Amino acid sequence: MNKLRKTWERIRTVPGLGRDVAAVTVLIIGAMVSLGIMYPKMTTAFPWQDRQILHVEFARVPGVNPDSSQKVTMAGVIVGQITGWRATDHGTAILDLNIDGTKKVHQNARAVLRPKNVLNDMTVEINPGGPPAPLLGKDDVIPETQTDRPVQVDEILDNLDEKTQAAVTSLLVQSDAALVRAPDQLPSGLRATQATLNSIRPVMRSLDTRRQKIATLVTSLARISQALGRNDVRLARLIDSTQQTLSVMGENDKDLRDSLDQLPGFNDSLRSAMDKVQPLTTQVNATVDNLGNASEELPKSLDRFEDTVEALDKTVKSAKPFVEEAKPVVADLRPFVDDADSGFDDLVPVSRSLNKDTQTLVTYMSNIQAFVYNTRSVFGAGDGPQKAIIRGHFVCRIPDCAGVLPGNAGGFAPGPEDGTKGINR
Repeated sequence: MNKLRKTWERIRTVPGLGRDVAAVTVLIIGAMVSLGIMYPKMTTAFPWQDRQILHVEFARVPGVNPDSSQKVTMAGVIVGQITGWRATDHGTAILDLNIDGTKKVHQNARAVLRPKNVLNDMTVEINPGGPPAPLLGKDDVIPETQTDRPVQVDEILDNLDEKTQAAVTSLLVQSDAALVRAPDQLPSGLRATQATLNSIRPVMRSLDTRRQKIATLVTSLARISQALGRNDVRLARLIDSTQQTLSVMGENDKDLRDSLDQLPGFNDSLRSAMDKVQPLTTQVNATVDNLGNASEELPKSLDRFEDTVEALDKTVKSAKPFVEEAKPVVADLRPFVDDADSGFDDLVPVSRSLNKDTQTLVTYMSNIQAFVYNTRSVFGAGDGPQKAIIRGHFVCRIPDCAGVLPGNAGGFAPGPEDGTKGINR
């Protein structure tokens, strides 16, 4: 701690040393931040990490460059990089892949070499396989039969003859020349084509509908022809029956005409009856709707009524002993009830004057209210220790009571809510 304090004092006292230490600290922090950002994108393996080397044989490895640290993936996850390559005696190439040592690769594994961008930057995708195949040994190689590689454009063109290659080259040149003004001319041509197609669309729909109808008509005609061919006897019988029916109708033409003459009156009567039935139908519909609503509420009401019946049953059972005990008492009260009937007759004249007495009592309610407000009791709690003083309460309207009492010995107090003022004595 003492050494650290001396070092800090030296940095503070030596001219320029603090600035240099701050600059070096900033550079170290910047380097650490840059390393933290770049490390997840790097495939560099440290010596202490668990790694393993896989050997994969491909027919051709175009675009592969081990010096570029091209990546190796499993299920889209980067697990290593391409570290080396070599050619075999039978014209194939073997790539050395440095991958994570915790990944288990079996002998039935497959490897695919594919570009990951338009610059033909290659990556190796590995399917590690699985049991019952054993794991790959240290020097084992995934054979060419279990690998795939991308087909390059030049490989396709090399299989063409000279005239075809020249024609393809000319086609590409002409296409390039034709597409020079594509950003200016192609959009308007596409819009015109779109407008033409939109105008033709109803015609095409009509033609399609017509084609479907023609197909349906042909099918129906075929079925009718087939049915007629199989039912010649029935058709002949139908024609004979139709002829007989028409003959009978001709013989009974007069009766038929009379019946038709009676139809207008019958139609009028039927229309009048239907008009009279219509209001009844409306009422029946309303009644049916009300019955439907009632049927929805009835189960709930029955459930609540069932609870009420259960509670009533319990009440009746509980009251049964009381009723048994009350029977003698009620029997003893019967003479008193007979006397009470005559007593009620005597009370009728007395009860007639109760309305007037009640109105008189109501007029004194304000005074009673003032008394309760001004005096809690006739004996005050603040009286002397010897004995309590009995008070009186007098209420009058001002200035009517100005000459009744000499002075204001007790002081004024607010009266009741009807506007009167009271004086305490």
